[in-house]
Amino acid sequence: MPDKKYEIAHRETLFQGYFRIDRFRLRHERFQGDWSDFFTREVFQQSGRFAAVLPYDPKSDKVMLIEQFRAGVLAGGEYPWITEAVAGLIDGGETPEQAARREAREEAGCAIFELQKIADYFSSPGCTAEHITLFAGRTVAPPDGAIHGVPHEHENIRVRALDAAQAISLLYAGKIRDGLTLIALQWFAMHHTDLRSRWMVSDVGTPII
Repeated sequence: MPDKKYEIAHRETLFQGYFRIDRFRLRHERFQGDWSDFFTREVFQQSGRFAAVLPYDPKSDKVMLIEQFRAGVLAGGEYPWITEAVAGLIDGGETPEQAARREAREEAGCAIFELQKIADYFSSPGCTAEHITLFAGRTVAPPDGAIHGVPHEHENIRVRALDAAQAISLLYAGKIRDGLTLIALQWFAMHHTDLRSRWMVSDVGTPII
């Protein structure tokens, strides 16, 4: 159980748009046993929690990544189309598993037949409340280069159906610029052989919606 205490003296919303920025005035217990002074922190607040999935077809030994425009990368001064895993907001009433399956259909045209949880984590706990539940998902590979996305969300997403070795080589070559995709591919590189052997013997069956 947590043994450290904290106190929030004030919380205010500084900006509310597509995302939200909150300012906290707070203090907390220190490791020395006393309390810190009150201080302020601005936190980038997401609308909720996120689910992400790395779709994998064990029979063709292909990994599905997606390519799309990202405004944050543009703001960071780099080429704004990046290759990443499927990810999206968990809607109200959804479980992370349901959100991962929905996002895989919307962004990559993939039906997910089985999920393997990789991790639950905060992406950047010093400045954002963004929390991600990350999975690998058994699928049947869609055509490479297929275009997907939700039009009213201004998504224009291209599927990259890559041989597993090719996907892993992107990781080792430093070509992946997205944190959750780094985590997903590092996990996949370590578990590829075991995952393929387990999922190869699974019946494809009907995807869980």
